[in-house]
Amino acid sequence: MGNRGMEDLIPLVNRLQDAFSSIGQSCNLDLPQIAVVGGQSAGKSSVLENFVGRDFLPRGSGIVTRRPLVLQLINANAEWAEFLHCKGKKFTDFEEVRQEIEAETDRVTGANKGISPVPINLRVYSPNVLNLTLIDLPGITKVPVGDQPADIEHQIRDMIMQFICRESCLILAVTPANTDLANSDALKLAKDVDPQGQRTIGVITKLDLMDEGTDARDVLENKLLPLRRGYIGVVNRSQKDIDGKKDIKAALAAERKFFLTHPAYRHIADSMGTPHLQKVLNQQLTNHIRDTLPAFRSKLQSQLLSLDREAEEYRHYRPDDPSRKTKALLQMVQQFSVDFEKRIEGSGDQVDTVELSGGAKINRIFHERFPFELVKMECDEKEMRREISYAIKNIHGIRTGLFTPDMAFEAIVKKQVVKIKEPCIKCIDLVVQELINTVRQCSNKLDSFPHLREETERIVTSHIRDRESQAKEQVLLLIDVQLAYINTNHEDFIGFANAQQRSSQANKKSSAGNQVGVIRKGWLTINNISIMKGGAKEYWFVLTAESLSWFKDDEEKEKKYMLPLDNLKVRDVEKSFMSSKHMFAIFNTEQRNVFKDNRFLELACDTLEEVESWRASLLRAGVYPERAAVSSSGPAENFSMDPQLERKVETIRNLVDSYMAIVNKCIRDLMPKTIMHLMINNVKDFINAELLAQLYSAGDQNALMDESQEQVQRREEVLRTHHALKEALAIIGDISTTTISTPLPPPVDNSWLHAGAGETRLSRGASSPLTRRNQQFNSRLQQSQIVQKNHLFPVVLSRWSSETRSLQGICLWGSSPGLRCLSGLWRSFLGADPPSDLDTDWIWWLR
Repeated sequence: MGNRGMEDLIPLVNRLQDAFSSIGQSCNLDLPQIAVVGGQSAGKSSVLENFVGRDFLPRGSGIVTRRPLVLQLINANAEWAEFLHCKGKKFTDFEEVRQEIEAETDRVTGANKGISPVPINLRVYSPNVLNLTLIDLPGITKVPVGDQPADIEHQIRDMIMQFICRESCLILAVTPANTDLANSDALKLAKDVDPQGQRTIGVITKLDLMDEGTDARDVLENKLLPLRRGYIGVVNRSQKDIDGKKDIKAALAAERKFFLTHPAYRHIADSMGTPHLQKVLNQQLTNHIRDTLPAFRSKLQSQLLSLDREAEEYRHYRPDDPSRKTKALLQMVQQFSVDFEKRIEGSGDQVDTVELSGGAKINRIFHERFPFELVKMECDEKEMRREISYAIKNIHGIRTGLFTPDMAFEAIVKKQVVKIKEPCIKCIDLVVQELINTVRQCSNKLDSFPHLREETERIVTSHIRDRESQAKEQVLLLIDVQLAYINTNHEDFIGFANAQQRSSQANKKSSAGNQVGVIRKGWLTINNISIMKGGAKEYWFVLTAESLSWFKDDEEKEKKYMLPLDNLKVRDVEKSFMSSKHMFAIFNTEQRNVFKDNRFLELACDTLEEVESWRASLLRAGVYPERAAVSSSGPAENFSMDPQLERKVETIRNLVDSYMAIVNKCIRDLMPKTIMHLMINNVKDFINAELLAQLYSAGDQNALMDESQEQVQRREEVLRTHHALKEALAIIGDISTTTISTPLPPPVDNSWLHAGAGETRLSRGASSPLTRRNQQFNSRLQQSQIVQKNHLFPVVLSRWSSETRSLQGICLWGSSPGLRCLSGLWRSFLGADPPSDLDTDWIWWLR
């Protein structure tokens, strides 16, 4: 027996699934879960089984469902079940499914009525179901039995709330007709999570078990204790029916007969019963699908629009057409040339804000990295003076010279000029690497033609290497030119007269003092602040020609410290494996504290490029990098100079500084120009004018334009997806016109749920609920020590009087000592003596 109510929805959803599967996407309709909530033995499992159309859930008295059962229904051609904890094992006999549920429940909770929030996940595959999730939850109970904990009620409530809190969960609030509807825990829980009643459906079970002469007509007509979606009455199979192997089909027929023949329900028989409940749920699923379709339609239309142009090109694509290959080759080479030039020269359109382009990186090499490398190669001061002293002595030889020899000056200068070769060659290497990286980035657009990309990269890279050799030769020639003639008549050269009156330190200070204004600003982290003082912290630093200051933030209102640049140098700091930042340190050459009690200031940046940029800025301010100690090949020699020799050394030292400043200035100016002319501009011209010819001469042009397998698959996928998107949109249009949405009923006054009304009479004619006081009495009566001590089964025997609006009678079923105690209970709770006359027509069994 399948779920007949679902059969109309199954083809609809399957068409949607097929439409989305054809474009490689999942039809994520997120159909609502259906949670069945109710008291113990309210008939929840029976409602679920009727919905699925199979007997597979455990049955019995007391609490049977002791773990949540998450039941996933999956539409398939065959019918079988599968548990998550038994993956790969198919259950085709649903009696075995029932046994496995019982065994898995006992495995976690034990066999003595224990409960657990750990769900059992069961999948049922069937051609008669939709892709839905049904949840069978433990019944709400108040009194623990067996191994159940004392807070069993709270545990079950929390367990239920985990599921029904979800907005996509429909709540079937199941209440037996022979219990107090106003005190229905299921309806109260539903009210907590769904105060507007938009996803709560009341289900009244056990209508066939009501006392003779009573009915639930007013409730089912939504007149008494109304819900927004109303109530649906169902008649489940009794335990006798189940023991007699009465199948679901026969049970549904009996249910239909009950409603048609019952005088109180025959006029609403068409809106009662399990089939109608299925119909209501199916309509809710239809509403959900229709509500989801606009978002799907918008998404598909957006995808279709993005593929239109590409699909149009591919639709007329002929892979073996020679003219097409020639045209594509020309377009690819032209695009490569444009991309290369934009990355080098810069462009206003489509500016990359994530990383620097090749041209920007080369600019940093020219104006930050190269000047820094030039200063780094400067020799140690002590070693320089010793070399000058030796040069003077060796030139004079055995004689004592009266004048400062210019040959000593030239010898020292030439030695310093030769050292410039290393940073110049390194500068070219860095530029070459950036050019090659730029070529590779530009060739990414040639991925569709792997042979063309490979050949393009090979040709351009080879040309860059050729130009690299020529650039290095030219740079070495520039160095040789500087060595060929020492021009002491240069306008910037200080000359011998001025050199005698200056010192090296004064010269450096003068050089730094000529730079005015702010050199650099930015965020830096001071790493060597003790943990007691807050640890590493980020500040806003401002570097000028005279000082390094830092502030609390970039508004520069609260200055934290100002550090003069006198006698400061920069030292490299190895990156810590515990930190992602790159570091450098500033220290005082005279072993003084730099910042408070710290001998050095350790600063950190996020990237290595920032560190190099800060070090280059510090160079401009006259803060030079630390020199490595120069080891002498011979034994250490302590020498002292006479005053005359010392003056000569100082004079030549000042002359060397002055002349090397001229040479460095010239080299810093000529290096970028040389590299631009011999390499960068030449490579751009080569790509524009020669690359296409080189590609034609490299071999078979048809082979160059052979597509990659990925490109072939991409073209086929685009065409297939484009067609499937059109088909999916057409199907969505059909669904929109062939289905209708049922509007949500208007809100009703469900304040009775807030009030927590007492006992509601389902009887002949309309009845009124008990007061909260009487409800409290019932609850306290059950928990009283008298009831527990005498092992009494509490029964309220009562009658509601519309005149006095009070409870007319009450008694306990049990032994006579228990009955004798009743008057005391009555007086204690209600403040009056119990009446002597009791109307036995009004009996409620409180379970």
